[in-house]
Amino acid sequence: MDQVFPKEADRCRSENESITQFRQLMPDITRKIIESCNEPECFMHVGYEPIPSRHDAKKIIKIGMQVLFPGYFAGKKIDPLNLTYRIGQLTTTLFDLLTEQVVLSFRHDCYRYNKSCVSCANEGHQAVIEFFRAIPDIKRMLADDVRAIRDGDPAAHSVDEIIFSYPGVYAISVYRVAHKLYELGVPILPRIMSEIAHSATGIDIHPGAQIGKRFAIDHGTGVVIGETTLVGENVRIYQGVTLGALSLPPGAGEHLKGKKRHPTIEDNAIIYSGATILGGGTTIGKNCTIGGNVWLTASVPPDTKVFIETPELIYVDSNGSKTK
Repeated sequence: MDQVFPKEADRCRSENESITQFRQLMPDITRKIIESCNEPECFMHVGYEPIPSRHDAKKIIKIGMQVLFPGYFAGKKIDPLNLTYRIGQLTTTLFDLLTEQVVLSFRHDCYRYNKSCVSCANEGHQAVIEFFRAIPDIKRMLADDVRAIRDGDPAAHSVDEIIFSYPGVYAISVYRVAHKLYELGVPILPRIMSEIAHSATGIDIHPGAQIGKRFAIDHGTGVVIGETTLVGENVRIYQGVTLGALSLPPGAGEHLKGKKRHPTIEDNAIIYSGATILGGGTTIGKNCTIGGNVWLTASVPPDTKVFIETPELIYVDSNGSKTK
């Protein structure tokens, strides 16, 4: 043991010297990283006003779900005696947190795009007040969404199960909140919120989409709903459905901002898994059923079913023989 220890000690000293040499390289590397921050082709956000916080946006969603569905996500008991206190506490916390992020969103937009000066704080507070006034209506819309999911899903044993566990409810809830903020002109924050829901559920709903009552998403993974999509009432869609825009040539994106690029889905439509419906001029009429894996870039009249012809299947047995 006495002979091994000096060798180990020498190796440790050698490693420490090597590590020190590596660390000595860092000041020059760091200087080059800092210099790259000023290169025009790189992106940064350096200023005296902080950018809206994704971390706080997650908090807003978490508290917002407790306000929208009292007793489900609080982690604490809510009963008739403490309801007033708990909702009062939650709404006050949500108001302060949301106001801070909405004001930051307006200020970020103002500085980033060099807009003429407005009172961002007053504008932010007014938007948040209008949002809170809309919360009872948002709650009613979500109650209708939950009922629509229950009515179309025999596997759902209760509304509690749906609210607690269905990713579609979470995604739709965040969408309805983000959409109201979007309607009120709040920049950036609604999109941050929708992308948080997207990350959690695999369901991507742009806050600018307009979606009517009793909207149901079954399973949901891979659903994409674009910014200018119009969805009527009592519409049901399944996993993997895309309501998107046609591909654009380079540079065309800026020219088409604000124009209708995504489809319209009218009342009572059902769209099965894997269907892709593209284009601002594409309308799926009332009471239509769109089958799985259908690709559509043209309108479908009301009361129509669209399916892909059944493919020819080939079966191969253990001997390599093929049958149809």
